[in-house]
Amino acid sequence: MDHDRTAGTATVTPQPPAPAPAPSDAPTGPLLRAWGPDARRDRLTELLARGLRAHPVRPVHDRALWDAVDQPTVAAFRLRGELDLEEPWPQPLTSHYARYLRDGNRTAYEDQVARRQERLSRAAVLATATGEERWLDEVADGVVLLCEQSSWCWPAHDEGLRIHGWALPPEGSPSLDLGAAEVVGQLAWIDHTLGAALDDHAPGVRERLRAEARSRVLRPFVDRRDWHWLRQDGWAHNWNPWIHGHVLVAALALLDEPDERAEAVEHAIAGLDQFLDTLPTDGSSDEGYTSWWNGAGRALEALEVLAHASGGVLDASSVPVVRETVRFPHRMQLGGDWYLDVADSPARPPRDQAWHVLHRWAQTLDDEQVRLHAASYREPGLPSVTERAGLGRALQGLADPAWRDAHREHPPLERDVWLPQTQLVVTRERLGSARGLCVTVKGGHNGEHDNHNDVGSVVIAVDGVPLVVDAGQPTYTAATFGAERFTLWTMQSSWHNVPEPAWTTQGTGARYRARDVRVTPGEDTTRVVLDLSEAYDLPGATGLRTVVLDRRRRCVTVEDAWDLGRDGRPGGAGTAPADGSSTVDASGTHTDTDAAGRTDVGSPAGLRVHYLLAGEVSAERGGVVTRPASGGRGVRLTWDPETVVATTTVRLLDDPLLAGVWGERLTRLELTLTEPAAGAARAVARAGRRTRTTPDEATSRMIRVMAQAIR
Repeated sequence: MDHDRTAGTATVTPQPPAPAPAPSDAPTGPLLRAWGPDARRDRLTELLARGLRAHPVRPVHDRALWDAVDQPTVAAFRLRGELDLEEPWPQPLTSHYARYLRDGNRTAYEDQVARRQERLSRAAVLATATGEERWLDEVADGVVLLCEQSSWCWPAHDEGLRIHGWALPPEGSPSLDLGAAEVVGQLAWIDHTLGAALDDHAPGVRERLRAEARSRVLRPFVDRRDWHWLRQDGWAHNWNPWIHGHVLVAALALLDEPDERAEAVEHAIAGLDQFLDTLPTDGSSDEGYTSWWNGAGRALEALEVLAHASGGVLDASSVPVVRETVRFPHRMQLGGDWYLDVADSPARPPRDQAWHVLHRWAQTLDDEQVRLHAASYREPGLPSVTERAGLGRALQGLADPAWRDAHREHPPLERDVWLPQTQLVVTRERLGSARGLCVTVKGGHNGEHDNHNDVGSVVIAVDGVPLVVDAGQPTYTAATFGAERFTLWTMQSSWHNVPEPAWTTQGTGARYRARDVRVTPGEDTTRVVLDLSEAYDLPGATGLRTVVLDRRRRCVTVEDAWDLGRDGRPGGAGTAPADGSSTVDASGTHTDTDAAGRTDVGSPAGLRVHYLLAGEVSAERGGVVTRPASGGRGVRLTWDPETVVATTTVRLLDDPLLAGVWGERLTRLELTLTEPAAGAARAVARAGRRTRTTPDEATSRMIRVMAQAIR
């Protein structure tokens, strides 16, 4: 989930409030174990006496710092800032806010707010980096517009809107969500860098800023401890560090009274501690690569702020999960700008992430692979930061001389990645090279954060470009996080690269899971075996998926072997194609569908496997070829045409977020077993199935697909 409004805003299904214990009574996580009494309020009063003044991002009058920042970046900000001066400020209206209530549209309001905040960030960066007084008027205008904005909360998260059903936020009961946190963080950095200049240029603006920050965020944060993102039952997601990081900066910059500041920071530390305690110890994120930036990535930023504010006393560099999570982004890279897109992540996320954060942590932890990955996105002569990720990130990147002076490196591209706690596998032909085949496998369960029903799904890339794909994140609407979530095709197992035994789609919830996941990396082959029996409501059925990357033969094989009983009777209705898709056989001709929209191939075997293909797809006997629309090598998928019937369903993409990644269409390949395969028993036995070492051939069903890169 990315801060970019074109990629949707980060959110989760609302949960019932659960009272959170006071920090002193809360369970202890890795931070509190490492810091002990130094993280308590009485000690924080002393440690944080300088507030944000100890941070390397200095006020505007420190010209030695700001005159030395990257000038191509300042020039890019200036170009956009000059254009801003010719336009009126973006104005979010009640009619925009009401769209969410009326038709579920989130972007009408959120895009206006984002444009307003990005314009203010541009002005603040220019006022700070150039020292030119003329930008202070623009900053003052933007600050007061935010202070006069009816709500800092986004409509999708507004508790008052849900309670009252109003088309505008209720006055006097502010909701503390991601939107409110973003605003208070932005205002805090402005106060820190430009506060004294604003006092001279526009007296009273700073006082208004602080009053609004206190009433809308800082007091509600301390006084109310039942926000849904504060749960203490192991349910923590990226709202936690995203909000706590901004509130932490605001407390340090805007609260001058030591005890009040220490109280807010103590709560923020407890929240970050909870998040890190629920983060898998292998550093992975079930929310995916993009959400990592606004989850663990936000936590890393907050930990940097705490280290500076405390004079290095609150140092998290020795915390094991911190050392692991900095490695997660490069472990998810397929090649170039393409990443494994589990959960609500796009496969081709924006390039302008806060790479300077990873670069600094790589230096702190002396992790060369992390440094190489971060530096692979640093191109001297091009802007080192943008305003899109927020003012704090822009200022911190600008003020970092090591990031300014970094030069482009080649990313590490590990050959084999296995993250056991989230059951994610990424394996490629060659260490350090995107050339050739890369295959990913996802185990896990269907109760994960921002879940898609996709247990066992694979992605296959050629030369770093995914061609057997996960569609990824659609544009968010009210349906995305409500009861209708799994009516959306992007969330359904029938649109992921998984089996459909007995025509049954995967269930939703943590009990639908992979089990006995075994990963065997080797010099010539890497093999992954998953038992998918529990991912479906099929009592008594057993199923294994085996994925092998063969480096000598330069191919990937995916084998699905199921024991469904002797009749293979369908156990579920499946999912019908929705508007915008049409079903054809693999030669390009239409086939008949039943009343539910399912293709009827007269199969007694009860096993179908789906593969979602990107690019230009063409059929051949016993196979299909798909090639990137932008050019480059493609992939050929082949199977046994004597036992498998192939059809395809074309999905036209009218969602701008999906179309921006994949183009105008995706194609689903449906492989349906026409009869139990004679060799299935032997194949399943070789895969090491636990439940039956010599299964009856009449009850065993298997589809094997081979993928090879082609010119």
